[in-house]
Amino acid sequence: MKFYFVRHGKTEWNLARRLQGGHGDSPLLEESYRDIAKLGTYLSGEKFKAIYSSPLQRAFNTAQAVDKAMNANLSVIIDERLREFDLGKIEGMKFEDAEKLYPSTIDNFWHHPEKYDAKAIEGESYQHVIARGKSFAKEIAQKYPNENDKVLVISHGAALSAIMGGLMGYPLKDIRKNGSLNNTGLTILETNDLGDSFKIVKWNETSYLDRKLSETDSL
Repeated sequence: MKFYFVRHGKTEWNLARRLQGGHGDSPLLEESYRDIAKLGTYLSGEKFKAIYSSPLQRAFNTAQAVDKAMNANLSVIIDERLREFDLGKIEGMKFEDAEKLYPSTIDNFWHHPEKYDAKAIEGESYQHVIARGKSFAKEIAQKYPNENDKVLVISHGAALSAIMGGLMGYPLKDIRKNGSLNNTGLTILETNDLGDSFKIVKWNETSYLDRKLSETDSL
């Protein structure tokens, strides 16, 4: 079966270069709904068994808008395990301010996950995010075991990078080796053994957006 993982549409805080995390949230930009509609058109030929979403509004609203654009008429199922990293004391901060206050912590978060100490910001560890993501994927893979089964999953950039790296079996230091995920970007992972192992079918596809991406599309 296949997981179609999508990062939520771009938000006001993405544009403002603010860290959102697992509790901070901001509205989707108006133009994000156009991007989401393009994604829905791109996926309109797929037959999904279900749509799952993080409980945060930026993901849930993306999920609902994709469903509408696909004309799939599926109810969006909220799953807490798809929530973004809890970034503790830095949620809502601008990237540059967080980097000044916690330079090594921020650098390790993005570039050296094996060295990241979540306690420094009272946040959530990579290990915890990966564990909850694996729990979700295993459960869903067993629920939809057929070769042609597909589910659509809407979550967040940092969490998805960690979760999908974990599903691929990467060591922690390489968990983000495939690069950042763009807003409204699509990654497809496939499992043929009920979630024990995964392979990449597509990574961070954005061609359907038909526009030049900016730096803030991947923050």
